[in-house]
Amino acid sequence: MSQTAGWGVRRGRDTAGVISEELKRLSSWEERHRRLVARLAIVVATTIVIDAVGSVLVFFLERGAQGTEISTFGDALFFTTVQLLTVSSQIRNPLTPWGRLVDVVLEVWAVIVVAGSAGAIAAFFSET
Repeated sequence: MSQTAGWGVRRGRDTAGVISEELKRLSSWEERHRRLVARLAIVVATTIVIDAVGSVLVFFLERGAQGTEISTFGDALFFTTVQLLTVSSQIRNPLTPWGRLVDVVLEVWAVIVVAGSAGAIAAFFSET
C-alpha cells in the first residue's frame, strides 16, 4: 500500500516526517528566496521613489488651489503615502486636473504593486 491512505492524505505516523521536511525547507535559503527578496525590494524602493515624486507634484499642483486640504508638504506627503498604502485618504481628492492625474497614477501604481507582489509570493510558493 502507498504512503497515503484513501484520497491522498498521509497517515498519522508520517506527520513527524512531514513537519521535519517543512522545517528544513523553511530554514534553508535557496535561489527562490533571493529572487523573492529582490523582487520585493525593487517594489519597495520604486514605491518610495514614487511616493517622494508624487508628494512633490501634489504639493506644487494643489497648494494654491482654492478649497484644497493640501497646503503644506506634510499634507502632500501624507496624502500621497496613504494613497499608495490604502488607495484612500481622509484628505479630499485633489482639485486641479493635474493633481487628479497624479492621484490616478498613484492609485494605479498601488493596485499594480498589490497584484504584482501577490504574484511574486504565489510564484515563490509554487516553485519546488
